[in-house]
Amino acid sequence: MLRTEMIRPLHVLLEGHARTRGEATAFADEDREISYGELVRTTARLAGHLAALGVGAGDRVAMVMANAVETAETYLAVPRAGAVAVCLNPDAGPAELEYMLGDCGARLVVTDVAHADVVSGLVPPDVPVVLVGGTTRQWPSYAELIGREPDVPAPDPDDLDATAFMLYTSGTTGRPKGVELSLRSCLWVVAACWAPIMGLGPDDIVLSALPLFHSYALDLCVLGVVATGAGERILPRFSSSRVLELLATGAYTVLPGVPTTFSYLLQAATARDGGGTPAHRLRVAVSAGAILPAAVNEAFERLFGATLLDGYGITETSTMVVMNWPHGARPYGSCGLPIPGLAVRLVDPATGVDAPPGGEGELWVRGPSIMRGYHGKPQQTADVLVDGWYRTGDLARADVHGYLTISGRTKEMIIRGGENIYPAEIENALLDAPGVADAAVVGRPHPDLGEVPVAFVVADPGTDGGPDVEALREHCRRQLAWFKVPDGFHLTDTIPRTGSGKIKRFELARRLDDVAGPALPVPAPRSLDQEVVTWS
Repeated sequence: MLRTEMIRPLHVLLEGHARTRGEATAFADEDREISYGELVRTTARLAGHLAALGVGAGDRVAMVMANAVETAETYLAVPRAGAVAVCLNPDAGPAELEYMLGDCGARLVVTDVAHADVVSGLVPPDVPVVLVGGTTRQWPSYAELIGREPDVPAPDPDDLDATAFMLYTSGTTGRPKGVELSLRSCLWVVAACWAPIMGLGPDDIVLSALPLFHSYALDLCVLGVVATGAGERILPRFSSSRVLELLATGAYTVLPGVPTTFSYLLQAATARDGGGTPAHRLRVAVSAGAILPAAVNEAFERLFGATLLDGYGITETSTMVVMNWPHGARPYGSCGLPIPGLAVRLVDPATGVDAPPGGEGELWVRGPSIMRGYHGKPQQTADVLVDGWYRTGDLARADVHGYLTISGRTKEMIIRGGENIYPAEIENALLDAPGVADAAVVGRPHPDLGEVPVAFVVADPGTDGGPDVEALREHCRRQLAWFKVPDGFHLTDTIPRTGSGKIKRFELARRLDDVAGPALPVPAPRSLDQEVVTWS
């Protein structure tokens, strides 16, 4: 079951593919395509040039660049130099970028033309910058470096357990933390999940718009592709129309995404094709990053005729922890079974005792894919890594067969008059309501009850004027206990999410700060830039 032959140093994997399928395309984007034969050479050259620029073992090389072939290429070249690839969100604000660049202690930065101005104002003069897609007198050209042999050969270390990648958490609960991952931890997920469960292999071509600064994309769309010898088309960003257009060419067999990816594809395909099956050659699609509503899973498989696998993963475990299999039992709404080699527990946060069958508990994980720790944060590392177990902070239930369903986060719990409420449960109920395309729930302070749940709802494009608030309330009353029914409903154009699909609840909470008066009834917001219409 485990494909342990894939857990190898990067140069070994690349050299193997160069020998056996050197002409096959490894990565392509809108502007560039690179074969495995070329990839082994360009990553070695870049690694050697990084070493010549002073990058040594364990040094951090920050990447501030959009989705592109060069991003995947740099991800592979930096560990070949013995350094740590730190891919940052290129859309982060200057203050956040400045914090992450300083926190990681970047020895060198690779950036593209679109982000060069921002980066130039943030890095110290003694930190070299390599520029992708352009030339300056000040900075070395990426194209020039990968186009010529370096004076220093690629170090190509064989240590699989050193930190190879550092990715920052989304910062949904505070300042982002740098998660240190080894090549072994990341390739374990490939060997235990992407290859044996999803069946990723050399005959597959992945179509992906996942942001490459996330662990989901790093592990599946860079390392998974390289370890298995698959190919990939990298999209700069997600567009329903562009994805449907490319799928119609019949070239792509694997489509990764987050839940909203598949919701939007369903809406676009239904509007464009009148409910007929869109043209494609998809073998499998996979969703992670947030809870996939069962209704979306069923509707996608019915319309597209392709398997959509739901899974659960987090950066601290090098992505996937549990995953549904394409065959056998696959309960909709569940994120599946633990991947081979990982042990999981569901622990009652209040007592520290394992939850009984069917009971809810915090998900703890142990295994070879666990992070090395948070960069420069020993206490925060010790708080979540206890006796070999990583405490995820996510709540889950397991059925009698071991299939897990994520029910919420311990830190997101709303306590209303002593009753515990998890936003995900209300969100799932709202997503089943007619006329609702997306939903999110946050807690709002209440003078008597402590907190009450408030819902933000995105209307289905086919619904004139949005769903009826009384119908939504009645729907929630039928689905939920009375104390879980939202006290207020806000209609919004979008739900703010991270690139991996997680809801930015702190942004929604800020919107509530702009709403004056008592929780019931919810008054109109004073200043939300026309983004939210409030029902009372």
